[in-house]
Amino acid sequence: MPRRSSELAVLRKGGPVSGLNKGLNKVEVSLKWDPAPLGAPPCDLDIIAATFTTDALQEPDYLVSFDSRSPDGTITLNRDSQTGQGFGADEVMTLELERLAPRYVRVLVGVAIQQQGGVQRTFGEVQNTQVKLREGYTELVEHDFAAVADATAAKVAEFVRTGTGGWELRGDIQGYDADPGALPWLMSASE
Repeated sequence: MPRRSSELAVLRKGGPVSGLNKGLNKVEVSLKWDPAPLGAPPCDLDIIAATFTTDALQEPDYLVSFDSRSPDGTITLNRDSQTGQGFGADEVMTLELERLAPRYVRVLVGVAIQQQGGVQRTFGEVQNTQVKLREGYTELVEHDFAAVADATAAKVAEFVRTGTGGWELRGDIQGYDADPGALPWLMSASE
């Protein structure tokens, strides 16, 4: 059973999440939210992934967001919604961690609210937000953003390459007051 953000963000208390021995391979991040009330400007939430070649504070090697994919095809935004309308997940990103070049040691995934139409929104003001991370049929993490209700952006996952070359999921949800452009750098700077 997945853990909710009000409990614990990783499946194993006090430790990272990884596959049995090899680490995580192919992870799907899905995001959903309800549309804005009738007459209000639309709510647009975005999944953003940033890849890094070191653990040190640095600019990301590349970003994946806004209906795009990584240069090598290992990270893809498969579905991009600007309104939250529809059934199921509104945005879906696939991360093929096992295919990432060995020079990549960290991948950060965040969610940001586009501030548009003169309305500033926080996660607490967007109805029924939820992000899920899963590998195959195994749900790794589920957040409802309640822990970061006053934030406009959040880091929802940090994938780190282990000494054996596999990938593990570390950390918990962390909120920021930032726009989508600043989120990758804030996620990289925070620990």
